Amino acid sequence: MSDRSSDETRNLSQTDEDALALHEAYPAGKIALLPTKPMATQRDLALAYSPGVAAPVRAIAENPDAVYDYTSKGNMVAVVSNGTAILGLGNLGAAASKPVMEGKAVLFKRFADIDAFDLEITYTDPDKFVDCVKGFGDTFGGINLEDIKSPECFEIEERLREALDIPVFHDDQHGTAIIAAAGLMNALHLTDRKFEDVRLVLLGAGAAGLSVLELVKSLGVRDENVTVVDVEGVVHTGRTDLHPRLRKHARETTLRTLDEALVDADVLMGLSAGGIVSQNMVKSMAADPIIFAMANPTPEIMPDKIREVRSDAIIATGRSDFPNQVNNVLGFPYIFRGALDVRAREINEEMKLAAARAIADLARQDVPDEVSTARASGGQLRFGRDYIIPSPFDPRLISFVPPYVAKAAVDSGVARKPIEDTHTYRRELARRLDPTAALQQRVTATIQSEPKRIVFAEGEEPSVIRAAHAFQNQGLGTAVLVAREDVARANMRELGLPENDLEIWNARLSDRNPEYVDFLYKRMQRSGYLRRDVQRLVNNDRNVFSACMLRFDDADGMVTGVTRHFMNTLSDVRIVLDEAPGARLMGMSIAIARGRTLVIADTNVTEFPDSAALADIAEGAAKAARKLGLNPRVAFTSYSTFGNPPGVRTETVKHAVQLLDARAADFEYEGEMAVDIALNPDHREVYPFSRLSDAANVLVMPAVHSASISTRLLKAAGGATVIEGLLVGLERSVQIARLGSNVSDLVNLAGMASFDLTHRE
Repeated sequence: MSDRSSDETRNLSQTDEDALALHEAYPAGKIALLPTKPMATQRDLALAYSPGVAAPVRAIAENPDAVYDYTSKGNMVAVVSNGTAILGLGNLGAAASKPVMEGKAVLFKRFADIDAFDLEITYTDPDKFVDCVKGFGDTFGGINLEDIKSPECFEIEERLREALDIPVFHDDQHGTAIIAAAGLMNALHLTDRKFEDVRLVLLGAGAAGLSVLELVKSLGVRDENVTVVDVEGVVHTGRTDLHPRLRKHARETTLRTLDEALVDADVLMGLSAGGIVSQNMVKSMAADPIIFAMANPTPEIMPDKIREVRSDAIIATGRSDFPNQVNNVLGFPYIFRGALDVRAREINEEMKLAAARAIADLARQDVPDEVSTARASGGQLRFGRDYIIPSPFDPRLISFVPPYVAKAAVDSGVARKPIEDTHTYRRELARRLDPTAALQQRVTATIQSEPKRIVFAEGEEPSVIRAAHAFQNQGLGTAVLVAREDVARANMRELGLPENDLEIWNARLSDRNPEYVDFLYKRMQRSGYLRRDVQRLVNNDRNVFSACMLRFDDADGMVTGVTRHFMNTLSDVRIVLDEAPGARLMGMSIAIARGRTLVIADTNVTEFPDSAALADIAEGAAKAARKLGLNPRVAFTSYSTFGNPPGVRTETVKHAVQLLDARAADFEYEGEMAVDIALNPDHREVYPFSRLSDAANVLVMPAVHSASISTRLLKAAGGATVIEGLLVGLERSVQIARLGSNVSDLVNLAGMASFDLTHRE
């Protein structure tokens, strides 16, 4: 329990109360330590500590660089502060900075899978602070300096960079500079300007402001085109109150005030205080002004005030509730990730510029749906004046930015360990945060080697058009839309996508229509269908038409389901397509959690499978798992384990196992088993007769209800990543999305349709 006084409590906002409650909930704080190796047995302890630990000790003593091979140094960063400039709160001391430093450590882990440890140092004297950090610096792969006041922070960083053979990075300076530079690159691109031609005003000459200025100058902004303004006014050569770093940016000028400096300026970079820029100042700027008002929590001028007088402005702030947030989390995790992965000796100017270019480049890419839904205001994001900086929630950042940084480190000669294969490195980065990445990469590599034609049945839907474009643009195959051309092309224009990149088939006007009708009439004429009924189906039902395309090999796979429920969609497809010979139609989901991949079946087709159906499902799921790269170990799950307790449904499961025995199945299988037993790799200690050599990775459920419930429970409460409802067993490859699926879901399903999980005899 907290020992806060009643007076303190009364003065707190609800947000403050919620934040304090979060931080004091057991266990207090935001970070903890977990071992990465097993510590369950005496042997584990003997290898991890005494006597086994002597071996890596001797190896490191002989070769100091081996410390990266045998310890966690290569993935560890120290977040170091003395609390002299905490956020916008000022000098509150080292202890008070700890919640912020713990938060920084959490961000390192969340966004780049880096283990960061906060160290709060009580020394405010630069000499003592530097000596302290030098003393423990070699423990870590990098040092992130944080919330140290200016100008001491400049000296501290410079001296530590000289003293230590690892990256030292003051994020308050360089993080803001890198993101602001990335945003400025895109703003200049949108307004058709060049760095060397713009007139720029820097408002605020603290640590972040000077770092921004130095980085944009390295991009080409010329000294004579820059005016720096601090609390005393314009920084000019006649002033005698300037510290050495600021004096470098003083110039001869008759300008003395911010009002004068902003007349005809192209760019305002504000890192000062809230509300100090007026509308009249903004009015005086050049056409298409670029205004980065980055003071927090109140910008130098609010965006709505800018819009009232300058509709042509491009605006960025430091706040998440306005477009174009300059957020350091876009930079420091990924900069350190790239630096650590090549064991860099420092983070130099080349690496910072590389990070800025990567971030700018990513903002120009098509934006995934999950990025748009992660922001409070919603709405689809697209590169333009209100989107010049990527969202911090863009999952591509982890695999996009570090390779730029790593390459710059190698090219500039500060890397100890070059990246041998950039493509492999990007895949490894993606797997750090996305547990589906390894599986998706296997699928992607396969389908890129043999590109297929995938038909998107609901080709007039904006989400489907975007998914088809992304699928084709990523080199995954050829996308075909079934749609009315005028509607599809109008939606493409609205989405800002090229109108002629995608092939469009109009069901009513297609040259293939008569042949499809002939085939379908012969198939359906004894099921109550007249020829005109079949003609209507082919003309009007895009699922039927698309399935006919598959049946006649006009396409290799199909994605549908965005606008209709699963069973209705499946019924449409089954009008045209049968089960594949030797296969059973079933639904399958893939759940991935804590490094474990599980295939679960049947999740959405057969409500109460009998024993023969369960055996068929097991065979189909095992073959699909094998194609996904798994060595299938199938467990027939039940509420009982090997007859205890007995039950009617248990007998059905038992008989399914006997049927597989008779079929001489070529994979491991066992049952009936409770799911916790099936997933326990040591279950043979209790059940030595079990035929599974390890934990099961394919779970065959006794009914569709249990399959669906368990899959969604894993996702909702267990934190698993789930690829739901994959359809297996049709004579052609079809994937049916969940109603209202987003673009990323559809692209993944299109990949699965191309990959084709069904084993056809």
